[in-house]
Amino acid sequence: MSTRRSFLQKALGLSAGMFAGSRAQAESPSRTGSHGSRSSDQRAPAFNAPVITPDVGDLPFTMDGSTKVFRLTAEVLRQQIHPMKSIDLWGYNGSAPGPTIQVNQGDRVRVIFENHLPEPTSMHWHGFEDTIANDGMPGISQPPLKPGERFVYEFDIHQEGTYFYHSHMAMQEMAGMLGGFIMHPKEPYHPHCDKDFLIHLQEYAVLPSNTVPNTMNMEFNWLLLNGKAGPATTPLIVRLGDRVRIRFVNLGMDHHPMHLHGHTFCVTGTEGGRIPEGAWWPGNTVLVGVAQARAIEFVANNPGDWMLHCHLPHHMMNQMSSNVGPMTRGVGMPAGGDMNTGMGMLQGMDGIASDANDVPNFPQDAYMEGPMMTIDQAVERPENFGLKAGWSGFMQGMMTFVRVLEPSQYDAVIARMKQAKRTNDPYAALLERA
Repeated sequence: MSTRRSFLQKALGLSAGMFAGSRAQAESPSRTGSHGSRSSDQRAPAFNAPVITPDVGDLPFTMDGSTKVFRLTAEVLRQQIHPMKSIDLWGYNGSAPGPTIQVNQGDRVRVIFENHLPEPTSMHWHGFEDTIANDGMPGISQPPLKPGERFVYEFDIHQEGTYFYHSHMAMQEMAGMLGGFIMHPKEPYHPHCDKDFLIHLQEYAVLPSNTVPNTMNMEFNWLLLNGKAGPATTPLIVRLGDRVRIRFVNLGMDHHPMHLHGHTFCVTGTEGGRIPEGAWWPGNTVLVGVAQARAIEFVANNPGDWMLHCHLPHHMMNQMSSNVGPMTRGVGMPAGGDMNTGMGMLQGMDGIASDANDVPNFPQDAYMEGPMMTIDQAVERPENFGLKAGWSGFMQGMMTFVRVLEPSQYDAVIARMKQAKRTNDPYAALLERA
């Protein structure tokens, strides 16, 4: 079986010299603007950076002659989406979303798909231009795949861009059954990116004290990025001066306006592939509609821990549902306290006024099973090293960070990530060349 290193080097055609050039250019943040299409210091050879899917990782492959062979299994799983919440989902290879498949334009690809669910399923390859026999539409291109059955898909990859796979059974989609499929271009994009990330936008409706999402619901109280709700999401780690691509995939019921603090980006891709450079448009918020993919690119020239989040207000909360009125807190509960000092919702660093319950619109008409609290230690990981104490009390729902780090701080975080030696680390591609 191919190792992680062979995947990076053979599948993406990477070389040590190219990575060395990338590191050298990242040391110098002089650019033509955060979203400029050209950079004066991008003189190193262009390359396809491996895509990093935080909290998910990649699907490994083996080689059968010149064909890349992936094994994908649909199955039931229990997943922790937050330190205080685990739910029962349907996904692939132990994860919801499933692991990311990365291939090159020109590859021959075989996917051996098995159904370990208790009911029939299907596998649709979203955005693929391929034969009808490989489309995966149940009852049209193939019979539904019964429990225990296997189906083999084969593709000649001629496209490039951000695509994804998912069940074509609607309620199964809402239970977590999707994953990324990245087609790297034969000729690297110009300007190339030093870091490349994939983020899935997800939502679940889970009643209090329950673990099974209601796939028929139209309102959602757990909003996730790559299977995690803030503050359990893993930040995107970049070095000051890196050119960064972030790919968003949305397979839910809601559209999501994804907003990045501190930088202006250009929208450079959709689920149809790369947008010609002359048609890129700048912004700091991009609407990612249902069944869409959007790729953004920017130069990380502004140091700091910058929030990346859906800007729908209800999607910046965990466990929000308007059903019971003023039950969220009592007067005097400390704002952002931990489990030993109370579970008060954040209302400012000075606490809550003694007459707060007499003020219209306070507390909000919301019931929070897991209200905002400081849980830094519960979500501690190397990528969070250096964040301000108490940061976790200000992050919920569909939120994460893009950490644009000065070289010394970047090196310190990377060193801790390497020391962790995590199995199937989604950041392995970055650590290999750091």
